[in-house]
Amino acid sequence: MNKQRAQEIAASPVMANVTYNGTPIYIQNVSNDHDIARIFPLTDPQHEQEVNVSSLIEH
Repeated sequence: MNKQRAQEIAASPVMANVTYNGTPIYIQNVSNDHDIARIFPLTDPQHEQEVNVSSLIEH
């Protein structure tokens, strides 16, 4: 996924089907300066992490 699309998904009120390493995730926000997204698994909202947007896959 590219940074712009990740930002669009993060800003949208509609839930998108996105995965990280095969796990469905929610994108909280995307860095304006880097290609980094703050995400968490849908099944574990307490497990926040920062990952490269290129590792996210939209289905």
